[in-house]
Amino acid sequence: MISYNLYKIMRIKELRQDNGKTQKEVADYLNVKQNTYSQYENGKRQIPVDISIRITDYYDVSVDCLLGRADI
Repeated sequence: MISYNLYKIMRIKELRQDNGKTQKEVADYLNVKQNTYSQYENGKRQIPVDISIRITDYYDVSVDCLLGRADI
């Protein structure tokens, strides 16, 4: 079974690519450096709860969707 954190890491990259966004565009929206956002996508840095919520707002998806508990 895949962990919620691992699924969230995979999901943010998939959402970004599906929406034709660059890491820089998403990082700018989240008010973080592109390098920080890249570390979120690569699992090198934990994604804080507030950032997770802002990601769901950006893509207009639920937190459950981000965690793999629901489809888009």
